[in-house]
Amino acid sequence: MFKKYSASALVIVSIASFSVAAVNFDNPKAGRLADEINNIAIDIPIPGKAEKRKAATVKEWTIMVFVNGRNNLEENALKDINEMEMVGSSDQVNIVVQVARIAGYNSSDGDWETSRRYFITKDDNVDRISSPVLLDLGKVDMGDYRNVIAFGKWAKAAYPARKAMLIIWDHGTGWVKSKEFSGGGKGISYDAEARNHINTPQIAAILKGIGGVDVYGSDACLMQMAEVVYEIKDHVKFIVGSEEASPGDGYPYNSFLAQLVAKPGMGGEALARLAVEAYANYYQANGEGSTQSYVRSSAIPGFLNAVNDLASAITMADEKDLAGKARGAAQAYRDTDNKDLYHFAQLIAAGTNDASVKEKSLALMAYMEKELIGYNRANNGSGGSYWLPPVNHLNSHGLSIYLPSSVPASGYEDLQWAKYSNWDEFIKWYQAP
Repeated sequence: MFKKYSASALVIVSIASFSVAAVNFDNPKAGRLADEINNIAIDIPIPGKAEKRKAATVKEWTIMVFVNGRNNLEENALKDINEMEMVGSSDQVNIVVQVARIAGYNSSDGDWETSRRYFITKDDNVDRISSPVLLDLGKVDMGDYRNVIAFGKWAKAAYPARKAMLIIWDHGTGWVKSKEFSGGGKGISYDAEARNHINTPQIAAILKGIGGVDVYGSDACLMQMAEVVYEIKDHVKFIVGSEEASPGDGYPYNSFLAQLVAKPGMGGEALARLAVEAYANYYQANGEGSTQSYVRSSAIPGFLNAVNDLASAITMADEKDLAGKARGAAQAYRDTDNKDLYHFAQLIAAGTNDASVKEKSLALMAYMEKELIGYNRANNGSGGSYWLPPVNHLNSHGLSIYLPSSVPASGYEDLQWAKYSNWDEFIKWYQAP
């Protein structure tokens, strides 16, 4: 039977870079996460007079972008920062970045190989980062979640604003974590030199550690999943991400930020919608397949109830065969165990003969459409090469979920989603002989 369900820190100044081993989430007795977060040191540069005036001004928005170029995306990292510089910070918007590079992939712009923090200023040179380097931290493990907390605390303290957005930039593979770094990558923000990455519980720890944000965005593949949004819901109002693997260009920062700078008074939901629209418009114009949506965190508790109701109804009706067929036919992504949840429920509703199953399917679909998913955009792609095959995202509705063809991968049971939903039991039920 399924389980039942229930619906400012002290700033420590340091000049040394911060890089230590991650908390062991597989062994909660290894240490207290809250204590570690509170003890994280942050680096605050000593600004000149102009920078003091900027730091003292409380602006409308601070956009914090953690760019992990310590892997084969190094060239894309530099390109995206130059896109940010096409707009630059304004009198109402701070754009601050921590970016790291690695040897061997790109030698442009001085070929430095450290981790730097920048306050992004406007310039027209797309081949060189011209913004002032506020701190050079040396070599930093960009797969250690605590370095994101240190960056976020620093950015909020040095460049205060009424509203904040955090973007984590890199490869991503949804909720899945890896006990060892893999060339294929697991989680988000994997560092090829440190052989480390950030897993889903650590994203929640990051957001909690920096005191929450209005908007969180994953500029990475496959992160817009039920398992991920549920984990981080308590520390962010709006969650932006992609169900599918993201094209190499990632966010179109020049288009996205230009519209924010033009209308800095917008609220968190308006910014989340803007991020989705700028992304979708860019890839639609390029003819590339893409998915992007934003989720309202306030609606996630009701979403949990609706998913549990559907999983329980399918099980009680013993419609295992239908569940298997719907799982196989549902819209899938680069990781084929990720399925669009709305489409899965739609297939269940169309195939069931049980009144309760149909009712719960339709209820989940309606809730997702009206309450949970604030805005969803999906583009088909014509393809043209092995690396960019044709894609059809007609049945992408804004949120995927884990529906594996075999037993759940290691670590699924550690997620908050597995603890408070019936989904892990549902997976085991439909796979049983």
